[in-house]
Amino acid sequence: MITLHTWTTPNGRKPIILLEELGVPYNVVPVDLGKRQQFEPAFLAISPNNKIPALVDDDAAGGPLTMFESGAILTYLAEKHGQLLPAAGLARYRVLTWLHWQIGGVGPMFGQLGYFSRQDDADATGHFVEEAERLLDVLDKQLANGAYLAGDEYSIADIALYPGSWPPRSGSARSWVRRWTARPRCSAGSGWSASARRCARGWLGHRADVRYAARPGVAALRPPAHGRSRRYSRSRSPARSPRRQPCAA
Repeated sequence: MITLHTWTTPNGRKPIILLEELGVPYNVVPVDLGKRQQFEPAFLAISPNNKIPALVDDDAAGGPLTMFESGAILTYLAEKHGQLLPAAGLARYRVLTWLHWQIGGVGPMFGQLGYFSRQDDADATGHFVEEAERLLDVLDKQLANGAYLAGDEYSIADIALYPGSWPPRSGSARSWVRRWTARPRCSAGSGWSASARRCARGWLGHRADVRYAARPGVAALRPPAHGRSRRYSRSRSPARSPRRQPCAA
């Protein structure tokens, strides 16, 4: 049996979505980040980096396996069940390329942008706004070439990209979001709980035009009417915005 230790964040729901797509049985153990359960010894024994998600597979070849890091978990599960990751060849490496692009780019950069947009630090906010804009430009160009992130086939790279954690700006990106959310298993994984559904939208939700406009500095990512994004002016110091409330289990 697979046991997933996770919480109601976009990163924490990615393995749930994949498990739903694979149709395999699994258990979920909530790790309440607001209560700092990620620092408890039992969880650290599974995830020494004290981050969710973490996975235990009692039926792994060679004996029980513990894993952490969402990208590693997605790759392992896809390989084990032979789905959503090509077994070999160029298609496999395209999927892995875009999976790691999300892990090393979109995920951490938009997370840092979310944090610094609530701080009185214009330089830091400006830096992450510019990097977020660059990543969105890369994404828009890539999605203009195919239905999904790594080409014409849905893969673990698309699961990792998880809509709701970045604002779709182009028609191609919005079409990708519609295809993603139309998949019943994606909806099932995103709706792990009522609070998870709320957190999935987050402050970087699909209504990005409204949410970004409400946050100084981050509004630079909102495309103006003529379709080109404005650059953030570092001469302005963004005011503090209210912190997000933690989601309940």
